[in-house]
Amino acid sequence: MNPRKIFKKTKKLNRKMLNEQEAREVLKYYKIPLVKGMATKKIEDAVKFAKKNGYPLAMKIISPDVVHKTDVGGVVLDIRNEKQVRDAYFKIIKNMKRINARVSGIFVQQMIENGYEVMVGGKKDPTFGPTIAFGLGGIFVEVFDDISFRIVPINKKDAEQMIREIKGYKILKGYRGKSKAKIKSLVDILMRVSKMLKENPEIKELDLNPIFALRDKAIVVDTRIICE
Repeated sequence: MNPRKIFKKTKKLNRKMLNEQEAREVLKYYKIPLVKGMATKKIEDAVKFAKKNGYPLAMKIISPDVVHKTDVGGVVLDIRNEKQVRDAYFKIIKNMKRINARVSGIFVQQMIENGYEVMVGGKKDPTFGPTIAFGLGGIFVEVFDDISFRIVPINKKDAEQMIREIKGYKILKGYRGKSKAKIKSLVDILMRVSKMLKENPEIKELDLNPIFALRDKAIVVDTRIICE
């Protein structure tokens, strides 16, 4: 789906944040690689997804009232069998009832167990316009504050420099016998995100975290897009 239609719809509904499925549609439009996942309102659909795609899985809430899903019990990780799928589904629903959050659905997706966690972010600066960021992902974003920034748009050379600038670049090159990440795939994601931010001024904030950087590819696991 064309992102313009998605942003137009959310604006009409007076929503600032895209839900999981909408955000994924925007990324798909720009051919940004995503982990396999699906949105559902039925527990049996989650069970079918698990049987088809295997374990481990992650499940998370889709709600217009929730921004930071983990903080309110809206995420369950490392699901490894059908019983855990069902337990996770009801646990998330229960947690949302506790905080009176609306439930639009549950998103179930594959978990990536190996690789390095990195992030790509975007933010609209009042002076410079859209900016793009790169750094180590997961909890390391807040712990080390190891991030590089550029003003959009960026070219290939800019993207390569952004990756090399962070202290964590040494980790991405391979650490204590671990395989090195495919830097070319990270460069490609940065370029595509830059294009997305340039072409969609409605985007106020963007957070792709984590992105798993693997030996042969890089793939986005979680995404958050907030509009003006």
